Amino acid sequence: MKIRPAALFFIFLVGPALSWVILEIAWRLTPVPLGLTRSLPESVEFVDRTGKPLRRILQEQRIYRSRCSLSDVSPNAIAATLSAEDKRFRVHTGIDAVAIVRALSEAIRTGQIRSGASTITQQLVKLSYPESCRGAWGKLTEGWAALSLERHWSKDRILEEYLNRLDYGDLQVGLASASWDYFEKPPTDLSAAEAAFLAGIPQAPSRLDPLRHFDAAKARQLWVLRRMHLNGFLADADYARALVEPLRLRQHDRDFEAPLFVDLLLERRGTLPPEGGIVKTTVDLSLNRWIDDVIVRQLQRLGDKHVTAAAAVVIDNVKGEVLALSGSGDYFEPGVGQVNGAWNPRSAGSALKPFTYVRALEQGAFPGTVVADVPTDFPTETGLYHPNNYNHRFYGPVTLRFALANSLNVAAIKVLEQEGGPETLYSTLRRAGITTFGHPAAYYGLGLTIGNGEVRLLELTNAYAALARLGVYEPFRLITPATPTAPGTERGRIFDERAAYLLADMLSDNQARAGTFGLNSYLAFDFPVACKTGTSSNYRDNWTFGFTPEFTVGVWVGNLDNSPMHGITGVTGAAPIFHEIMVKLRDRYGASWYHEPSGIEHCYIDQLTGRSVSSDRPRAVQEIYAFAPEPARPEGYDSAGRVRLTEEYRAWVESNQNTLGDLLAGNRQVKHLRILEPAAGALYYFDRDLPANDQRLLLRAESTGQVEWSSPTLDIHSQGSQASIGLKEGRHEIAARDTLTGETGKIWIEVEPW
Repeated sequence: MKIRPAALFFIFLVGPALSWVILEIAWRLTPVPLGLTRSLPESVEFVDRTGKPLRRILQEQRIYRSRCSLSDVSPNAIAATLSAEDKRFRVHTGIDAVAIVRALSEAIRTGQIRSGASTITQQLVKLSYPESCRGAWGKLTEGWAALSLERHWSKDRILEEYLNRLDYGDLQVGLASASWDYFEKPPTDLSAAEAAFLAGIPQAPSRLDPLRHFDAAKARQLWVLRRMHLNGFLADADYARALVEPLRLRQHDRDFEAPLFVDLLLERRGTLPPEGGIVKTTVDLSLNRWIDDVIVRQLQRLGDKHVTAAAAVVIDNVKGEVLALSGSGDYFEPGVGQVNGAWNPRSAGSALKPFTYVRALEQGAFPGTVVADVPTDFPTETGLYHPNNYNHRFYGPVTLRFALANSLNVAAIKVLEQEGGPETLYSTLRRAGITTFGHPAAYYGLGLTIGNGEVRLLELTNAYAALARLGVYEPFRLITPATPTAPGTERGRIFDERAAYLLADMLSDNQARAGTFGLNSYLAFDFPVACKTGTSSNYRDNWTFGFTPEFTVGVWVGNLDNSPMHGITGVTGAAPIFHEIMVKLRDRYGASWYHEPSGIEHCYIDQLTGRSVSSDRPRAVQEIYAFAPEPARPEGYDSAGRVRLTEEYRAWVESNQNTLGDLLAGNRQVKHLRILEPAAGALYYFDRDLPANDQRLLLRAESTGQVEWSSPTLDIHSQGSQASIGLKEGRHEIAARDTLTGETGKIWIEVEPW
């Protein structure tokens, strides 16, 4: 039968062309495999503010996965991957006919499969559907999907997706993840030798795992390098150099830096991005590590005082960013290792007092306002409340500056009572970000100002940061750029600017607190720093908080099991850590102080009345104010210029705690010599790390005439009417003699090493 030319034309030309068109249409209509249309979530990787790794979170509880774009991949890595897997990737259409023929020929000749023929495109399809590409039908499906995918995606997109889905062993999926894991560098920086090393692993990720089978992985690398050379990706000199280049695999302890900081992030809802990726935190890893070391040293010094834990927080006042959140101890210690001292609520002690005083300053008081520090019963709903000062001593008329600087309890409670009671302080602290009060204000009562409520170190440090910003509250931030804040925690003014400035001036007055802490305590700096300590009952917690305009620092010291320390207060436990951190911040970034806000004025006052006087008046001291004090009244003094105190002071005036002598009208006459300071039987500590000349006590006595001081074991220095005594370890007797009456008195004190 003769076939017509038209039929031959159709069979040999039109038919194949039409078939090809139909196939092209089918390939283009075949959708991209669903597994490739979804971006696989990356592992969450926490980094510090400079990009240093802190911790990576396993994705799906079994792998680490990171993505990168092809533009961020070294040409060496692309060349190595193509040489190892698919050298004709750029020219085939999804399947490589040459590779298929070669593989079949070798199989027929040897009787076994010696090499594969899958292209990168086919492998990508298989990575998307690992279960459905098995067997002969699976291979056909894989080839069809590869041909279709090449019609939808560019070669670069296919290669990029392939590199991001490869298994590189050691739980690492994706070239970026592997590059950081093995060589601690981004994929853009991989050398030819490093790129070949990584490109060889995906053939058998378990058998070629470099951490367990380095020799096998190295042999595979040499094979890849030879292929790169043969394929023209490496010149002779580059090939020779790559063969001898040493591979410096990173030390393989998984990044686990700033663990308590990262744990806090993980506990907070909304921190982890659902798509994964890098989370840039606010923490400065180098500063955090340095503070870790400071804490370790301090805890070693306090080892015999039963002090086992400490935590510190540093906040950048400008942005509210937490630069450091450091804790002590072994993170993996059972029971307490993962308890976050910066987030675990603890009794605040006197650290809450500044917030009582700032409200008083807003309502018309000024640093020179006088309050009666005398034994007082305060009526409450449950009966009379009879607080005491920490040293069981009362000072009579004291200014707010002196009362705050020396952390007097009764004075602080009186100030709070005059402001309207505990609700005032309670609402103030809540506005400043304290979230740990689980009861209404009445539950805490007036004792809230001396710390009977529990607080978190981080939250209270941030409340102090509001004072440092002269009254502006900013939510603390753990991530940068800042994430949206929760309702009710927005930035805003919560304290009057002038009141906050006055408070900062009071808290930075080292002279004012010298009566309790001395002039050379850990609260003394050679630059202005506002600071406050706190100690909870039975020495279970001690704190130090402080700030400059640039930074706010908070430190807690105690025991995570809530057991008491042995006689450690804020100035001896937390303050040394605080001091080192503040000096470090000043040395690294500098420090400034505040300019006086508009409306701040200066005057002279009588410290015993709080009223303004002329500068030449006896006892006149300079003070600052926003609300002008009342002027002195003639009826406030007797004919000899002595101060007339109100009836509130009567019992104190008649007690042996009255040390004001003839400064007060109606005061009892001095008839006998009485040593006022130091107190008889007092215990002092001598710090061997401080110069001996800086560790001295002032000597004071009540007498008719001048007093001569002596001690058989201690050095006494007298200058005019003032005398001081140097400390050293041991039990010491101190004697005083009234030169007018000849009367003598003796006491003893104990000095122990710190």
